[in-house]
Amino acid sequence: MSTLSKKTTEDIAKLAKLKLTSDEISKFTPQLSAVVDLIDQLNEVNTKNIEPTAQTTGLTNILRKDEINEMNCLPQDEPFEVPQIIKKNL
Repeated sequence: MSTLSKKTTEDIAKLAKLKLTSDEISKFTPQLSAVVDLIDQLNEVNTKNIEPTAQTTGLTNILRKDEINEMNCLPQDEPFEVPQIIKKNL
């Protein structure tokens, strides 16, 4: 069982750019220690003959061919106007 120090929790918070109060540090230190313990347990599992897995659902992306549809394109030589949505107070 690992026991993280409050200093370690402060260092982790600093790396994560979190500003923690002393109460939060006291609260999160045992929680972080528990997370490290769980990771230690996972490291004990024999995964020597297990293939790496990126996803488990078997789903694949459905892709379409990348084609230009000229009906959906604006001509570059024709300017267009949009209504003003921000009014300037002078």
